[in-house]
Amino acid sequence: MDLEKHPAAPAPAPGPAALRASDADRDRIAQILGDALAEGRLTAEEHSERLDTLYAVKTVGELEQLVRDLPAPGGVHTPVASAYAGAAGPAAETIVAVCSSSSRKGRWRPGAHTRAVSVMGDITIDLTQAVFEQQVTEINVTCVLGNVEVLVPENVTLRGYGSGVLGNFEVRGEGRGETDPQAPVVIVRGFSLLGNIEARPKLGARLVDLARKLRKHLDG
Repeated sequence: MDLEKHPAAPAPAPGPAALRASDADRDRIAQILGDALAEGRLTAEEHSERLDTLYAVKTVGELEQLVRDLPAPGGVHTPVASAYAGAAGPAAETIVAVCSSSSRKGRWRPGAHTRAVSVMGDITIDLTQAVFEQQVTEINVTCVLGNVEVLVPENVTLRGYGSGVLGNFEVRGEGRGETDPQAPVVIVRGFSLLGNIEARPKLGARLVDLARKLRKHLDG
């Protein structure tokens, strides 16, 4: 009988599908879903359901299941907003207000990721006239004893994931049936401590109307 002690065999490394999903993994899947929506492969309701699942699952394998019936990225599509888009905007931007106020509004180009940090300050992110150059735009908000307001066109799909401690995190207008399936998706993720984070559509501001007005101006 062999009484020698043998070291236990190391546990096999997890396969790629079992790895925890990174932000880059989620961005890649979100882009595929956005392309599928723009090309008519997914309905607005199907896109919304998969986008909600995208931010709930944990592993790469679960993410891949969301696009298993969709083609791999590579094709080029033109969202409605690109009809009046010019030079590329920043990939990411940070907006900070510490005992002060800061705002982004008018004809500006938000990046795919915008980070807003308010400490005893006020931040307004107004997307009602923004030029969207990607299907999914994500805004990450940290608010401490401050106030952050996000405004979007009323036909843009708005999603919110966040919480507050002795504060408020509120996203209004989610799941509205009249959103344009060709319009961008804005995701607001945030945490509020003794502060207020509010995201809502601005009535009367529609992304398609803005594009049409600019086309008329250019043609005239």
